[in-house]
Amino acid sequence: MKTVNHWIGGKTVEGASGNYGPVTDPATGEVTTQVALASADEVDAAVRVAQEAYQSWGQSSLAARTKVLFAYRALLDANRDAIAELITAEHGKVHSDALGEVARGLEIVELACGITTQLKGELSTSVSNRVDVAAIRQPLGVVAGITPFNFPAMVPMWMFPLAVACGNTFILKPSEKDPSAANKLAELASEAGLPAGVLNVVHGDKAAVDALLAHPGIAAVSFVGSTPIARHIHTTASANGKRVQALGGAKNHMLVLPDADLDAAADAAVSAAYGSAGERCMAISAVVAVGSIGDELVEKIRERAEKIKIGPGNDPASEMGPLITAAHRDKVASYVKGAADQGADVVLDGTGYTVGGFEKGHWIGLSLLDNVKTDSDAYRDEIFGPVLCVLRAETYEEGVALINASPFGNGTAIFTRDGGAARRFQLEIEAGMVGVNVPIPVPVGYHSFGGWKDSLFGDHHIYGNDGIHFYTRGKVVTTRWPDPSEAPAGVDLGFPRNH
Repeated sequence: MKTVNHWIGGKTVEGASGNYGPVTDPATGEVTTQVALASADEVDAAVRVAQEAYQSWGQSSLAARTKVLFAYRALLDANRDAIAELITAEHGKVHSDALGEVARGLEIVELACGITTQLKGELSTSVSNRVDVAAIRQPLGVVAGITPFNFPAMVPMWMFPLAVACGNTFILKPSEKDPSAANKLAELASEAGLPAGVLNVVHGDKAAVDALLAHPGIAAVSFVGSTPIARHIHTTASANGKRVQALGGAKNHMLVLPDADLDAAADAAVSAAYGSAGERCMAISAVVAVGSIGDELVEKIRERAEKIKIGPGNDPASEMGPLITAAHRDKVASYVKGAADQGADVVLDGTGYTVGGFEKGHWIGLSLLDNVKTDSDAYRDEIFGPVLCVLRAETYEEGVALINASPFGNGTAIFTRDGGAARRFQLEIEAGMVGVNVPIPVPVGYHSFGGWKDSLFGDHHIYGNDGIHFYTRGKVVTTRWPDPSEAPAGVDLGFPRNH
């Protein structure tokens, strides 16, 4: 059986704890790989390697860093298919979706290639008599990233390219459910010329996470995952004196107004709800239909959903793959099975779905629930599967109030032809990312990604300018150089005068 080990100090390091976790092919249900699970001592060893590497990398020139990053971008581009194949084999998403994940991660690498511009700093000359003030940003030291299973390549690339471009060294703790893509990313970085110890991958479970959160050698922690874990990460790491950005869960809404193009809205709802089997923090999981359009919209969604081809991710004909584990499949199914008892109309029931020849895979079909109540489990919880809830509202105001009452505030969208309504929506809605006739408003790499309320813990969003600020700290330098022609000014106990 294949074993995925750690990547520390520019090389593969075998696990020393004796503990291993299973990695399953979601399409077959078979355990294909085992992954080493690090102990606290192994985490400490990785931190020490990263600390040593920081001594030189943190002082390296921007030219040296960007040379590596440009080479890394080229290697990632050349290995898109290989990375996508690893994602499909362990996560289950279809190959085209995996390729899209790699492409979105590449955007952040490209942003990191331009770090010379982002770290220029500021200078004010002659703020007083021969006094200049400069503002600069410097790296933090060793930083860590804890990433989820649903995007095993993209989310790590949201973190470490910017972190190392800013001069930090990095320890990545990816999900133990699909660990191979992380190692491939690290190997390619080494091939691109990244010095040993700058990027390290430590696999593990809660023991490894807790060790990272407590380690005094780590200055900052980035996290993407569920809200309960994000809250724990933020509380624990902050208590240990670390800077934290912890992105939590979501219940993303799509408000559809009566004047919307219902065909476009239905296309968007199906794509955003069921893409990647719903295992996206930016998936649309709740559609709010306003006015009399609800029945027609639900019918259009049903017609499209029934045509989606479900199958193994490596089959070019497949549009949706399996879920990551059997346990997660069963949890998702439980929401559908209990929906009717809590007042919903089950328009499509995807539970019990299977694929011929792959009966042991983690399969589930597409589910569509109509007339869902806001106090039902299917609405309140982040299901993280191919389940779409439809709620009804009589007016725009009622729909906005419904969305704003959610404890989550990750992303949301409005579908309308009315520019005035769209403008009101983007200002009145309480979410960090808003789409206008765009169902999944994930920002491009040079804008930052992040939500509000229980979808974000910490002050910084991820990547973009927020990411650069998160991985650096500001310093202001005030200088005065005496003119050679002047005598010393003498002692002055008064407050420095700028006027």
